[in-house]
Amino acid sequence: MVLTRLCVALASLVLHTMPDTWPTAVHDLLQAFQTGQGIAGADGRARCLAMLELLAVLPEEFQNSRVPAARRTQLRTTLAGQWSAVCPLLQQLLRQADSPTQVRMRVLQCLASWMALDVSLGDSEGLLQDSFSMLSDPELFDTAVETIVSTISQPDSHRFADTLVKLVPLVLGLQDQLRKAVETADIETSHGICRIAVALGDTHCRTLLEHVDQWQGFQALVNMILFCTGIPGQYPVDETTSSLTLTFWYTLQDDILSFEGDRQALYLQVYRPLYFQLVDVLLHKSHFPSDEGYASWSSDDKEQFRIYRIDISDTLMYVYDLLGPEMLRSLYDRLGRLLTDTGRTAAWQDIEALLFGFQSIAETVDVSDSDVIPGLIGLIPLINVTNVELADTVMFTIGSLGEWLADHPLMLGGILPVVLQALSNPDLSVSSVSALKRICRECRYNLQPHADNILAATQDVLVKQIHKSTQCMWLMQALGFLISALPGEQILGKLLSLLSPHLQQLENLTKEMPSPSNKSTIVHILGLFSSLFTTLDTNAEPQGSEDMAVARPAAPPHPDPHPVVVVLQQFFPLIQAVLSKWLTDSEVVEAACAIFDKSLKTLLSSFAPLVSQLSELVGQMYGAIPQAATLELTRQLVHIFSGEKEHFAPIKRLLELLSSITLSIFQQEPRDHPDIVDSFMRLHAQVLKRKAELYLSESLDIKALFYCGILSFKFPEKPTVKSTCLFFTELVSHCEDIPAVGEVLQEDGKLLLQALLEGIGGQAPRSLMEYFAEVLLGMNRHCHSLISAWMQEVLLIPNFPSAQVSMEQKQTFNQQVLREQTNKRRVRDIVRDFSLQCRGLHGTEYAGDY
Repeated sequence: MVLTRLCVALASLVLHTMPDTWPTAVHDLLQAFQTGQGIAGADGRARCLAMLELLAVLPEEFQNSRVPAARRTQLRTTLAGQWSAVCPLLQQLLRQADSPTQVRMRVLQCLASWMALDVSLGDSEGLLQDSFSMLSDPELFDTAVETIVSTISQPDSHRFADTLVKLVPLVLGLQDQLRKAVETADIETSHGICRIAVALGDTHCRTLLEHVDQWQGFQALVNMILFCTGIPGQYPVDETTSSLTLTFWYTLQDDILSFEGDRQALYLQVYRPLYFQLVDVLLHKSHFPSDEGYASWSSDDKEQFRIYRIDISDTLMYVYDLLGPEMLRSLYDRLGRLLTDTGRTAAWQDIEALLFGFQSIAETVDVSDSDVIPGLIGLIPLINVTNVELADTVMFTIGSLGEWLADHPLMLGGILPVVLQALSNPDLSVSSVSALKRICRECRYNLQPHADNILAATQDVLVKQIHKSTQCMWLMQALGFLISALPGEQILGKLLSLLSPHLQQLENLTKEMPSPSNKSTIVHILGLFSSLFTTLDTNAEPQGSEDMAVARPAAPPHPDPHPVVVVLQQFFPLIQAVLSKWLTDSEVVEAACAIFDKSLKTLLSSFAPLVSQLSELVGQMYGAIPQAATLELTRQLVHIFSGEKEHFAPIKRLLELLSSITLSIFQQEPRDHPDIVDSFMRLHAQVLKRKAELYLSESLDIKALFYCGILSFKFPEKPTVKSTCLFFTELVSHCEDIPAVGEVLQEDGKLLLQALLEGIGGQAPRSLMEYFAEVLLGMNRHCHSLISAWMQEVLLIPNFPSAQVSMEQKQTFNQQVLREQTNKRRVRDIVRDFSLQCRGLHGTEYAGDY
């Protein structure tokens, strides 16, 4: 520890004095350590170790130093120039037969340290080659691996192609050591050798491919990496090496395909068969262990294996781009042999792995033209599912084929029973529900013959509460897709049949005393409704081919009112009864708001018959417990219906009530409710944008709203400040057509300007400056004469908006802002630069992150 600190101090001195004051520092120090001149009481070995310690920390100290860019470049060049003296010394120490292990270890560390200075790999060729011989020493193995990997992974090492080509035989020479390590279960050794092979192959793949005359050596290296990919043992309990190799296969594929003409054809001929071997290896490595073995794994091991399989899945998907449909054909043929061979019973892991391969490809690749998918669909019912992991993969595979099934609806009859049967198994909750949801989403217009079976199966599992809440929500979304595509005259009946048990349960709960268990059930049922209404859109049209559009059953348009509206009208008294007991519970209120919010977004203008009732209910909910969800629901009403004459009055009354209640919050502790303030500002911005006539109401205290906005600028929460900016941007645009707004700005607009400048000056986050700029642009555009006088006045205040800016900078900012009344981008740039000046960041490196 003392030696290291002394060497760090000496290295710091060297860096501060090179190259001007002490240009020969490295040479002088090497000579002193070697001769012992001026070093008393230390033998040769101690001096050697001290010298190597200094040589190791010198580049590290340079990397950690904070010096200007020009000085750093000068130092790097000077230090790299010393490598011609350092490298032979290190090589001599490494080659000496009597060099102690500790000395050789420090030599290897010195090499890794100096290579980070971008010294020439060509000049280090001999030392790097000697490092390979250190891999046979168990005490030096780990250090040698780190040195070799870091050296050949240097960014500019590709410039030394001849040296890299010479390294290939050295790496191949490690194969016997690798195989012996695998046979003896020496995980550390096999892992280290694999790292070296992958570092050379992955970092310099294209460089080595360009040396066509050396193609056999590189092919041998690729085969060595393939051996590492398929290294024996179960990941992650027996080995962790195979995962290191996966990125190499991406690199090799990309580099092969980047060539043109004959070169690409040659390499495809050489490496396509090898990639087929890779597919086999990856599928083998994705195998689950035995049931007993898997049960003994820790949760961390299972999670690592899950992530490992995802990485394998991504690799298989990528490899498909190279191998094409022939890869699917190979998987299908193997699966067919396993399932139809009556002579032996296939292990479930083999079947699962092949399905996993299909799923990996179908999940992201268009397999619509594949001729093996019909056969795969036909094979799935033949699978004897005796294991949860296999059943999960079957479900996920079916789900990944949703788009294909939409183009081939005749195949649905054979596959749907498999999914519906799996719904009743709680162990398959995620996979089975996910598969059904994807089928209902992609194939909704072809599911009418199967609708009754799907509804019966899902209703059964919902009533029996087989699945967790999240999966129940997914089921309702699936049914929303399904019911949306049914003929209009069937929709209402299906909806009432589906929802009746839940409505009955909710009605029973309203007759009971409130309790935590009742609350969770109520929130769950309300969540089922909102999930259903999220996807139940009878106005949606099929997307895709003309054939898909034709596939939707012809039917007259649904009756008026909309079926969902009929259900909601029947549901309204029940939800009022629920809220009468739970009106002060924010979670129940939020769940109730979600139902109407989802319905509004889906139904749009079809929601009209419920506007008056909902407006009254929203007022009751907000009066009992002000909540952001209620304000967001009101914002949706304003957005959709404020422009319709028949809905103007109820929305106007609701806005006045919500504003009055919220203003009372501002008079108390508004900082405790940033979410409410955020939603309130967004609501009024929407009002001004969609129906500014609502601001003509005498019951709306516009001056109080203005002051609430000023207070909201002081909030630390970014969303709240952003919403406040949006509110004022809309407000100032109506200073001419709404007299009350014009009066407020005439009297108190200076306060708004001051609040804006305070935010720009440093009180608000820099990421919000574009929104402050928009308010400033709006004031300049609509109140130019007023803002001209106010700007002059407030910028004369000393140290306002910041002590960092001079009066000259403030005057420049004033002139620039007042000159721009239309160019939004220019005003943003002006505000951004002035904000940086106010914060003392203008011209600094930190300002570049803006």
